[in-house]
Amino acid sequence: MQFTTQGADEVVLKARGKFIVRCVDVAEVSAKRFLENTIEVKNIKIDSEEFQNKEGRNVRVSTIEITLIKK
Repeated sequence: MQFTTQGADEVVLKARGKFIVRCVDVAEVSAKRFLENTIEVKNIKIDSEEFQNKEGRNVRVSTIEITLIKK
């Protein structure tokens, strides 16, 4: 929607943990079905974050950032 209604030239999708799969799916469906031949993946950044869970233990969670741009 950012590309079609807001006129954005670049959109960054971010996710962590179990939602990484959904983020990748959104990027792929956007680039290959909805906006075919109008957007492409510019960059993919993967990382991890560490935080304390409810029990007080340190937990490391994977993160992803996918940058899409208009061609």
